[in-house]
Amino acid sequence: MALAMPEPDGAVLERRDRIVERLRAIVPGEGVIASVQAMRPYECDGLTAYRQLPMVVVLPETTAQVSSILQYCYAEGIKVVPRGAGTSLSGGALPLADGVLLGMAKFNRIREIDFDNRVVVAEPGVTNLKVTQAVEHAGFYYAPDPSSQIACTIGGNVAENSGGVHCLKYGTTTNNVLGCELVLMTGEVLRLGGKHFDSEGYDLLGVINGSEGLLGVVTEVTVRILRKPETARALLVGFPYSEDAGACVGRIIGAGIIPGGIEMMDRPAIHAAEAFIHAGYPLDVEALLIVELDGPQAEVDHLAARVESLAKECRAVTCRVSASEQERLLFWAGRKAAFPAVGRISPDYYCMDGTIPRAKLPLVLRRMRELSQTYGLRVANVFHAGDGNLHPLILYDANAPGELERAEAFGSAILKLCVEVGGVLTGEHGVGVEKRDLMPEMFTEADLAQQQRLKCAFDDKGLLNPGKVFPTLHRCAELGRVHVHGGAMAFPEIPRF
Repeated sequence: MALAMPEPDGAVLERRDRIVERLRAIVPGEGVIASVQAMRPYECDGLTAYRQLPMVVVLPETTAQVSSILQYCYAEGIKVVPRGAGTSLSGGALPLADGVLLGMAKFNRIREIDFDNRVVVAEPGVTNLKVTQAVEHAGFYYAPDPSSQIACTIGGNVAENSGGVHCLKYGTTTNNVLGCELVLMTGEVLRLGGKHFDSEGYDLLGVINGSEGLLGVVTEVTVRILRKPETARALLVGFPYSEDAGACVGRIIGAGIIPGGIEMMDRPAIHAAEAFIHAGYPLDVEALLIVELDGPQAEVDHLAARVESLAKECRAVTCRVSASEQERLLFWAGRKAAFPAVGRISPDYYCMDGTIPRAKLPLVLRRMRELSQTYGLRVANVFHAGDGNLHPLILYDANAPGELERAEAFGSAILKLCVEVGGVLTGEHGVGVEKRDLMPEMFTEADLAQQQRLKCAFDDKGLLNPGKVFPTLHRCAELGRVHVHGGAMAFPEIPRF
């Protein structure tokens, strides 16, 4: 698919051999990849519709090397695209033809496990699941758990503010990151936060979480770990209509019950996941909720009974409570494997990500069915219903003329619908290039300019991951300029620095 990106800098491309040589001096051995064939795996991330070979790939192993690379690129005016595991579904790690792709995969060590302070200090290339595996022997775990947790990295989670099935109760990445080491485009190394609960001054750590690689390169992350709950049970609740399942989510939250997670799947997703995992899902329902409750056993027993009662009031036709830890994990295995399972029933699918107010779930589900008929494409719904984060999977065949274009148009219509009902364009996948041109649906020109001014404070030359998030690129000087009319500035009495 055609995608407007920043024009390649011919002067930089002419210096490619010299740039590669300099990068090899900074990262010796096999740390620089420059041949076309060897760079091919880096030409896209999880949004495979868009591909572009980078000018060169560099794989540093230390913070000092990252600092030297960025300092050199800053001085030479060379663009840099940071990349984690490449599981991004928004094109956030799409390379640039005149840019250095900075792969952080070799930063894969856990530097410290501190049970007394309940934190883990990890490098950004450590996978999400590896953090839990490193501490589970002592009864701890890391709460954010995206479905790609076996492959996605902590650094990528910070870039996209990833969530997961348990973010309803325990928060997304931003609620579980206490500190980070960050290298700016100039090569300067900063430390934000730490093992302590909160920091004084501006919440710069909050700015970095979800910044999509536009502000700096994270080289270390300090995350909060939690004690494993005494008891955890999952309920499988089936409904004859998706609207009933959506209404039940609102009833549960409205009753003051905050489950560990509430996930929803519709009939196509249920059948695909059951055929793949054999989790014991009911196949005669239109929608399925997985509601997990955790805490002391007496509390879980009480809340499970209340959830079952609320579900019946919403016309649930089946309700099954996990009888063991193995069965609970099996319920979740089906949900976490839903994306690859859907891949077995369609040649291609386009995974969307938008967030809506929970009360709008029934309306949005109905409207999505109408859009499915309009665009002539099927959709399987799998999403974090508890916090309104939708992940519709649009099924299409890239080899069928026009289907990819229809899938993208369908996806855009879903995201516009999310904004229309009071939601937002993304919940955890980020904006990247996928939603970049939809940003004006949600933000005014003044809003976007102010956000770009924040980027300018970190990256004054606009060299870090340009072409992502913002639909119109501006030079920092343009955003900061003052309009002069008739030789006079507006509001001359205001001090200017």
